[in-house]
Amino acid sequence: MSEEIIPDVTNVPEAQVPSDVVQKAVPDGETSDEAINETVGEDTSVQEAPAVAEPVAEKSSVEESEPDLSGKTLAELSELFHQLAISENRMKRYKEAESIKSAFYKKLTKEKVDAGGSVSAEPPAGDDQHENPFDAIENGFKAFYNAYKKERVEYNKRLEKDREENLVRKQAVIEDLKSLVDKQEDVNATFPAFREIQSRWREIGPVPVQNYRDINDTYQFYVEKFYDMVKINHDLRDLDFKKNLEAKEGFCETAEKLTENDNVVAAFRELQKLHEQWKEFGPVAKEYRDSIWERFKAATAIINKKYQAYFEAQKAKQGENLEAKTKLCEQTETLAGKDITSSNEWNSVTKEIEEIQKQWRTIGYATKKENQKIYDRFRAACDKFFARKREFYSSYKEVMNDNMAKKMALIETAESLKTSTEWRKTTDQFISLQKQWKELGAVPRKKSEVLWKRFRAACDEFFNERDRQNKPENDYYANLKAKRQIIEDIDSYVPVNGSDDIKSMNDFSSRWKAIGFVPFKEKDAIVERYKNAMKTKFPDFVYSSGRSGMAKQPRSEKDYLVQRFNKLQQEIDTYENNIGFFDKSKKSEPLINQMLERIDAAKKELNDLKEQIRKAEESSSKE
Repeated sequence: MSEEIIPDVTNVPEAQVPSDVVQKAVPDGETSDEAINETVGEDTSVQEAPAVAEPVAEKSSVEESEPDLSGKTLAELSELFHQLAISENRMKRYKEAESIKSAFYKKLTKEKVDAGGSVSAEPPAGDDQHENPFDAIENGFKAFYNAYKKERVEYNKRLEKDREENLVRKQAVIEDLKSLVDKQEDVNATFPAFREIQSRWREIGPVPVQNYRDINDTYQFYVEKFYDMVKINHDLRDLDFKKNLEAKEGFCETAEKLTENDNVVAAFRELQKLHEQWKEFGPVAKEYRDSIWERFKAATAIINKKYQAYFEAQKAKQGENLEAKTKLCEQTETLAGKDITSSNEWNSVTKEIEEIQKQWRTIGYATKKENQKIYDRFRAACDKFFARKREFYSSYKEVMNDNMAKKMALIETAESLKTSTEWRKTTDQFISLQKQWKELGAVPRKKSEVLWKRFRAACDEFFNERDRQNKPENDYYANLKAKRQIIEDIDSYVPVNGSDDIKSMNDFSSRWKAIGFVPFKEKDAIVERYKNAMKTKFPDFVYSSGRSGMAKQPRSEKDYLVQRFNKLQQEIDTYENNIGFFDKSKKSEPLINQMLERIDAAKKELNDLKEQIRKAEESSSKE
C-alpha cells in the first residue's frame, strides 16, 4: 500500500462522535458544519464520527477561543449577536453565533424560571394574568438570528457552487498530470511542469465532501506514478525526497507530542490537520516510506484510541444522566397524582417539587435521542401538579370568600347589639357570636386583621359598658377574685394518678362553673390560666364553657387510660388540621413549629399510654 493513501487505522466506527465537538471532515480548509444541516438546540449528544485522516477546516482566528458568556445579561447578549451579524467576517463566525444564541436562551430560561418559581413558570396563586416581560427582548433576538441564518443559507449555497467549480478545475489538473506522466519527456521539460501542476492543485479551494476521497486518491496516484516513472535526474529527485522526508518527520514529531495532550478533542482535530498536510507532500525515498508511515500511523492510533475512549465515557455518562432524570420523573409523577386536601399539604409537596427541579438542573444532558423526550415527560408532570394546585386554590378562595361573608354578618349583628342594656341576654348573644366566629374557617389574609379588629371593637364596647354599669348582685370583680383562688387551689393540688384525680378534676370544674362572669377584659386571660392549670394537673381535661366540660369518671384504671388515649388522638387530629389554615410565611412559622412540637409530644405520650393499657389488660386478666 502506498504511504500517501491513508487507511482507516483507528477502528473507530461511525455514529460515535458528537457533531458539535468533532466535525465531518472536508477538504482544503472547508468548514465542516457547512457540509451538514444546521441545527438549533442546546443538546450535545453522541453522533457519527468521521474516519481518521479526514481533513477538517482551519479554524478562524475569531473562533480559536470562545468567550465566557455566562455573566452577560439578555440585553448584552442580544447586542453582542447584533454586532457579530454586521461584522465583515460574520459567515466564518458561525460557532460564535451559535454560542451566543445558546447562552441567550439559557439565560432567558433561567430568568423565566426565577421569575415564576418553577419550570412551569406558574404565576403565584391568586395573581391576575399579566404580560410576559421577556417577549420583547426574545423577539428582538429572534429577528437578528433569523436574518443571520437566512444570510448563512445563501452563503452556503455560494460555497457549494464554488466547490462544484473547484471539482471541475481539479479534474482538469489531474488530466494535465496524467498527460505529463504519459509523455515521459526529458526531466528538464517535465519537472517544472510538474511543479506548476502541484502549485495549481494547492491553489484550488475545497470540493464537495462526497468527491473528496476519489479526487484526492486519483491525484496522489498520478503524483506517485510521476516520481516512479519519469526519468528524472537522480540528484534532483533525491533532493526532493529529502525535503519530503524532513517535512514528514516534522509531522511525526508533532503527532507524537499530541499523544501527550490531555485535551483529547483538540488533539484529534490537530491530528486531522496533520493528515491533510501529509497528503500535500510527495513521497520519500523507498527505503523510508514504510518506516515513516508506520511512525506517523502509530501516533495516530494512540490519539484515536484516547479519542474513542473519551466519547465512550461521554456516552456512558449520558446514560447515567438519563437514568437519574427518569427517577426524578417518576417521583414528580407520583407527587403530581397525589391526593392533597389541605393548603399545608400543598405547600409541603410544592417544596418537594421545587427540590426535584433543583436536582434536575444539576444533571447533565441525556442522549440526543432521549433528551427531549425525558424533558417533555418531566415538564408534563410539573405542569400537571401546578395545574391541580391552581385549581385547588381557586376553590379554596371561594371558601374563604364565603367565610368572609359569614364573618361580616357576625360583625353586623355584634354592632347592632353593642349598645344594648339587656346585660344578661346580650352577654349570652355575644358569647354565641364569639363561638360562631371561632368555628368559621380562614378568610383572605388581607382582610383577616381588619375583620377581627372590627368584630372585637363591637364586643369590647358592649362588655366595657356592661362592666361599668355593674350592679351589686353581679359583682364581676368578686367573681374574678374567686376564680383566681380556684386556680391557686388547682396549682397546689398533688395528683394521685387514679380515679381520685377524676373526682378532683370534676370538683374543680364544678366550682369554676358555679361562679358568674368576670370583667370582659379579664375573661380571656383568666380562662387561659384556668385551662393551663387544669391541663397540668389533669392531662385529659377538656375545657368547655357549658356543663358538658365535666369529664365522665372511668369505670376502671384501664378505662381511664383508654379515655386519655382517645382524647390525645383527637388533639393530634385537631393540631394537624389547624396547621393547614396557616399561610406559608415567616410570621406563621413560630405557631406552626409550636403545633408540631405539641404533636410530637402527644404522639410520644400515645406510645406510653399503649404500654400502660397493655399492662393494665394483663393485670386485669390475672385477677
